[in-house]
Amino acid sequence: MCGIVGYIGPREAADFLVTGLRRLEYRGYDSAGVATITPEGEFAVVKTTGRIDRLAAQLAQTPVHGHIGIGHTRWATHGAPSDVNAHPHLGGDAALAVVHNGVIENFESLKQRLQAEGYSFRSATDTEVIAQLIDSCLKRQELAADMAAVDYQPLVAVVREALSQLQGTYGLAILFRRWPEVIIAARLGSPLVVGIGSDEHFVASDASPLAGFTDKIVYLADHELAVVTADNLRVIHRDQGCVHHDVHVLDFQAGDIAKGGYAHYMLKEIFEQPESIENVMRGRLDHDAATSKFGGFNLTPQQLRTANRIIMTGCGTSWHAGLVGEYQIESLARLPVEVEYASELRYRNPPLDNNTLVFAITQSGETADTLAALREMKRKGCPTLGICNVVGSTIAQETDGGFYLRAGPEVGVASTKAFTSQCTLLAMLALYFGRLRHLSFAAGMRIIEQLKALPEHVRESLACNDQVQRIAEKYAHCNNFLYLGRQFNFPTALEGALKLKEISYIHAEGYPAAEMKHGPIALVDAQTPSVFLLPHGQVYGKVISNLQEIKARGGPVIAVVCRGDDEASKLADDVIEIPAVEEFLQPVVTVIPLQLLAYHIAVARGCDVDKPRNLAKSVTVE
Repeated sequence: MCGIVGYIGPREAADFLVTGLRRLEYRGYDSAGVATITPEGEFAVVKTTGRIDRLAAQLAQTPVHGHIGIGHTRWATHGAPSDVNAHPHLGGDAALAVVHNGVIENFESLKQRLQAEGYSFRSATDTEVIAQLIDSCLKRQELAADMAAVDYQPLVAVVREALSQLQGTYGLAILFRRWPEVIIAARLGSPLVVGIGSDEHFVASDASPLAGFTDKIVYLADHELAVVTADNLRVIHRDQGCVHHDVHVLDFQAGDIAKGGYAHYMLKEIFEQPESIENVMRGRLDHDAATSKFGGFNLTPQQLRTANRIIMTGCGTSWHAGLVGEYQIESLARLPVEVEYASELRYRNPPLDNNTLVFAITQSGETADTLAALREMKRKGCPTLGICNVVGSTIAQETDGGFYLRAGPEVGVASTKAFTSQCTLLAMLALYFGRLRHLSFAAGMRIIEQLKALPEHVRESLACNDQVQRIAEKYAHCNNFLYLGRQFNFPTALEGALKLKEISYIHAEGYPAAEMKHGPIALVDAQTPSVFLLPHGQVYGKVISNLQEIKARGGPVIAVVCRGDDEASKLADDVIEIPAVEEFLQPVVTVIPLQLLAYHIAVARGCDVDKPRNLAKSVTVE
């Protein structure tokens, strides 16, 4: 969940480090720091609590120089946010500097052993243990200062000795004072990429810091270690020794991760959804066969035809998208689907048969619980497929097949366009499985036409923005919300409540509307608004009845309805109109006003929309 950057080359390292950390701040913003090796051969370290702006201001007052450096932005795990707990951490007598993403589970026992060796510790972090452990291994070796002549093999051996003693996950970038021309990077369970430039190299937790600096990147895999110099990159696998590294082309530009005139990334990403939905469908609709087509199954239609059960797993917003997919696939394909929290599935032992497919749904492709659940299902022999947004991510690499969302970078911590892209892709999967099983050609063509119209329907939904802002200002003082929907819109109610909780810190709950009578109705009062999802569908009349029950008890109602719905408009206190779409696509349209409502309430309450407290974008620790 933390962000790592590194640089070696002809530039002043600090310039790239600060720029890169700004782009990674969504991964953690409790504290930040940088370390460079100065031209005089000493470490220059600046670190502080708070945001990157505070670090940048400190560096403006006290510049650090050097053409090699590492940086870090922290989401606190071990030890509270503080200057002393901020990264980088130094090992030994300032012999090395380390930045780390992940969790070392055996750091307490290692710390006790190192203290017995005479090491003292200033911080409460597990990362300082890594730094001192590497120094301990270093002191047992006699390493020559001109080690470049032997390709840093002894230094690699020192790092590998230390890594072999760590239990847990790590993404690491390491500097050594005596060897100011090399960065050692290592990965196990926490993402790392290396950017290749002209006589310069970059290290980062993901590709976003590299946009505008290089378009050539290498994704490190688990158990790989990179030896990075200004003019060379060598990748070493724990078991295989030196390995060939594939160079990928970065598929977005610096402008893609800018706010583009919007006040916040979240608002920008909400308004990007018509384009992101078009992108997820591009090239995947087959009019000749009246179905969808995917190049990433890596299974034959015959194998897919024999599937009799699907398990979908994910966390947070991705879990909600999986629930939407459950309704879509069971409705269109008549194929049983179970949706599991990844954090629970990884420790459960569910019965599985030979014809069960497992889908792992994730925006980042690095979510720790989803990855662990995926690996457990692979161990049990299930075919696994990934649905993720980040090219080259761990889940994209480890699944048997899968599909990219093509939603583009999502910087706002609260996911928006990834959710609608996931729901759209799952609708296309529902069409695919439906056509394999029982849907007619004519039915397939009708669904394709409905999918093609979806981006325009989302554009129409975005027109409610000003109206939603007025409603948000009316209810921003409330501290409790209920979100209620049925069938396809029950998962959307969950997602709307999550968005409000994430960025405005208001307590909100999502329920199937009929379940409201079985407990939650006790919460209803004049200060507890209920947000009803009321598009036309088979249970419309039932949800109207639920709305009347709320009104009878004095609760204010915000209703999301199809354009021209006079019945619901007469009952609700506030109405948000959306275009009418088929029920299996309603979540993509009904979630738009809920995203905007959460956004505008958070702004009205003065919250930091893009960087909500205690959260980070990519959850890479359990």
